[in-house]
Amino acid sequence: MDFMTDRDAQKYMEDGYVVLDGLLTSQECDELRQRMAEIVEHMDVPGHCRTTFSTHHDEQLKTQMQGNADYFITSGDKIRFFFEKGVFDDKGEFIVPKQRSLNKVGHALHAYEPLYKKVTHSPKIQGMAKKLGLMSPVVLQSMFIFKQPGLGGEVTPHQDATFLHTEPLGRVMGLWIALEDATVNNSCLWFIPGSHNSGISRRMVRTPTGTFPLTDFTGREQTYADDKFVAAPVKKGGVVLIHGEVVHRSAVNTSEDSRHVYTFHLMETQDTRWSPDNWLQPTEELPFPPLYMK
Repeated sequence: MDFMTDRDAQKYMEDGYVVLDGLLTSQECDELRQRMAEIVEHMDVPGHCRTTFSTHHDEQLKTQMQGNADYFITSGDKIRFFFEKGVFDDKGEFIVPKQRSLNKVGHALHAYEPLYKKVTHSPKIQGMAKKLGLMSPVVLQSMFIFKQPGLGGEVTPHQDATFLHTEPLGRVMGLWIALEDATVNNSCLWFIPGSHNSGISRRMVRTPTGTFPLTDFTGREQTYADDKFVAAPVKKGGVVLIHGEVVHRSAVNTSEDSRHVYTFHLMETQDTRWSPDNWLQPTEELPFPPLYMK
C-alpha cells in the first residue's frame, strides 16, 4: 500500500498542504537529531555571525551585515549555521548553551550528510512525489530547524514561492518532517487552507552584483486575518507537505519543549524555469540533485 493515498493527494491539491503520520520511525528521528547534535558540537562560527550590531556605528554595521548576507546567500551548496537573536554578548561569546543558540542549519544537508540524504531520497518520499505527478523533481535546499524552547523565533505569514520562484508557479513543494511532536504548545505550523490558489504578492530577489543589500523584496506581503489560519500539529515522524504558494506561519516557541524539524524543498523541472533572481542558485559544486536516485 502506498504511503500517500489518493485522498491525501486530493487534500494537498485542495488545501495546499496535508499532514501524514509515520514517515519516519522514532528511532530514525532520534538518529537525525543525534547527528545534528554532533554537527553543532563541532561547528565553526564565523566572527561576523557572532557580532552584536549597533546602530551608532553605521559603517561597521554595513560591513558586518554584508558579511552576514554573503554567508547566507552563498550557503546553498554548504552546511552553515544561523542563530537566534540575542544569543551572543557584545564580545561575540555565547550567553546561552550553543546547542540552544541556533535557529537553523542549512542549506545542503541533503547533499553532504548521509543520514539526511537517505531520508530525502527515501522510497516513501519518491512515492509521494510520483503520486503527485512529479516527473523530474530535484532537491533545491534542506534545513534542520530547531525552534528552541523559550527562544525559537516567530515565522511570520509567508509563501515559499516568495523565496523559491518558478515560472510557472506551482512547481515547488516543501516537505516538513517532525523529529519531535509539533504541537500548538510548541509552535506547530498554521495554514490558510486554499490560499495557494491566489498567487503571490511578494518576491525576494537578488540585487545587481556589487550592490548592498545582496537581496531585496519586490511587492508586499498581504495582511491575513488570524481567524483564517488552521493549526497543523504533527506527531514525531510525521510529515507536512507544503505547496509553494500556501500561506503559513508559526509562532514564537514560549514552551519548555524544542520542536526539531528536518525540511527540504523539491521542484518539478519539467517545463519549468527556475528564476535567476532567486537567492538560491545551483552551483558547479552542487547542481540541484534529482530526487529519483536509487
